[in-house]
Amino acid sequence: MQNDYKLLIFDWDGTLADSIGRIVTAMHIAAQRAGRPERNDEAVKGIIGLGLPEAILTLYPDMTPEQVVSFRQHYADVYIAMDAQPSPLFAGVKDSLEAFRAEGYRLAVATGKARRGLDRVLKANGWEDFFDITRAADESASKPDPLMLNQILAHCDVRPEHVLMVGDASFDLLMARNAGIDSVAVGYGAQSMQSLLAYEPRLAIERFTELRTWLGRQVN
Repeated sequence: MQNDYKLLIFDWDGTLADSIGRIVTAMHIAAQRAGRPERNDEAVKGIIGLGLPEAILTLYPDMTPEQVVSFRQHYADVYIAMDAQPSPLFAGVKDSLEAFRAEGYRLAVATGKARRGLDRVLKANGWEDFFDITRAADESASKPDPLMLNQILAHCDVRPEHVLMVGDASFDLLMARNAGIDSVAVGYGAQSMQSLLAYEPRLAIERFTELRTWLGRQVN
């Protein structure tokens, strides 16, 4: 491998896993149980990628801390029940990640999921030890704060110019910008490609396999 990238960091929901519809449904049901008005699908998609408390407050800014805790529990109850069979990976994800690993890339996950949820889906995919490091929102700072990325870079001892962040939300791309690293915009997830292009990603893809093709072309 002779290109400049040594470490590839991936968002989870909407980037690796086809879970957006499930998240939207769980948020609607949680709103019903909490006696709150449902936000439309696009509004919910717009908060995917944030840590759950930050996402709830974005949708319902008048909530008290106690109400956020209660709403968060409603959401968790619904989502965990729905996630008994974890959301499937997008086409090409498994083979591409295994190829990246074989080609010598370091691999990491930076997600708005909580650690408990991330560990559950990693285990379901047999990936408990696959990534060099994973960071969840409840053990770091919510995107777009760059803390998650800074922690990953420090763990892997890789400089920002050798890192690529792949995500489907503005929060992913802004986090990458805040950390001084390149990004890849994913157009098949939560947010439209048009909105993501404003963050000047190095690459924009509509299928995960396009990343593998592009990285292959960077090899001199």
